[in-house]
Amino acid sequence: MTTTSDIPNFPFAKPDPLNPPAEWAELRDQCPVARVRMPSGDEVSLLTRYSDVREVLADGRFTRDLSVEGAARLADTEDGGTFSRPSAPDVNISHGDGHRRWRRLLSGSFTMKKMDQWRPKVQAIADQLVDDMIANGSPGDLMADFGLPLPVAVICALLGAPAKEQDKFAEWSRISLTLTRYTQADVDRARREFAEYVSALVEEKRANPGDDLLSELTQISDAEDGRLSHAELVATGMGLLLAGHETTSNMIGKMTGILLAGEREHYRAVVADPELIPGTVEEVLRTDTNVGIGIPRYITEDIEVGGCPVGKGTTLMMVMAAANRDESRFADPDTFDPRRTNGSQHLTFGAGPHFCVGQPLARVELQVALGTLARRLPELALRDGADALPMRRGVIAGGFDNVWVTW
Repeated sequence: MTTTSDIPNFPFAKPDPLNPPAEWAELRDQCPVARVRMPSGDEVSLLTRYSDVREVLADGRFTRDLSVEGAARLADTEDGGTFSRPSAPDVNISHGDGHRRWRRLLSGSFTMKKMDQWRPKVQAIADQLVDDMIANGSPGDLMADFGLPLPVAVICALLGAPAKEQDKFAEWSRISLTLTRYTQADVDRARREFAEYVSALVEEKRANPGDDLLSELTQISDAEDGRLSHAELVATGMGLLLAGHETTSNMIGKMTGILLAGEREHYRAVVADPELIPGTVEEVLRTDTNVGIGIPRYITEDIEVGGCPVGKGTTLMMVMAAANRDESRFADPDTFDPRRTNGSQHLTFGAGPHFCVGQPLARVELQVALGTLARRLPELALRDGADALPMRRGVIAGGFDNVWVTW
């Protein structure tokens, strides 16, 4: 019989910065639906197998909105964290018909073809940042000098927001994604300032539209879906500014750590053969272990997952990073292989109706970032070794606080 004291705390402790917790493999092998306790004290059920995670993510019946009665709170703040914060009364874009309408209105703006058109702009930003790194001299903190400013500058350019405000966006985003790191007062202040800023930006774009995505979204309309309201545009702008740089900046730091670990063989391979860049990026996305907590779903009717009953009212947590190492989907899953034929089938960007709308841009940024570093800084190395990489703690999106490198 399982007692309350037997339920483990989640996220699990990691043995070192780059390797997964032992619990991932144990649960995949032995327990398809495992109970864990979140920092809030509430319990959720964990999924770690590829087929189970993909099945639930793709099931449009269930929501990641945990503001509904009975859903688990994840963070230790009074509001329960980002998934538990209710939308504004006139915003319905997080699930169901409202989400489908929102996706239809945005989908044309985030095609791979459109994002590829941004590649020269991303490249120019990346080259300027490396110019500055070289001018300032080795060593340098890759996160502060490259990993954070690159995606922030790109998303600011994409949305038509002033790049000089990038430090504000970074702070608001980091606080909004807290698990245990910030107080409710911090969250309330950050979200209020963030919403006020984006609201003013939307009004400016509506009055004086420019050649940017936010201007495009203020004008977009069709016969079936109408157009996004002001409140929906504010929520969309906040979401794009947050997701558009927080996860990608973290991934640049994690990618650097993964490729420069040990004898730097994965990085040296890219330096020698730039054709490996796309496959290397996909394999970084698949093998990343510093992903935070995963993505939740609130189950609104009795179902079965992996042969186990899951009752109505359960909050499930999908650990995509654990699923990405499932040997039933990926042969020799703990081996880093940029030539893996099915590497892009990872679940890092989700699946189903909530599949990440910005993944084409994220892929472009990561490919440009890696290609630029390999071309401009072929001798790039970790100053202190992989074991010294400081893991970011207390927030939903995992990563490293800094990545000190030499070249």
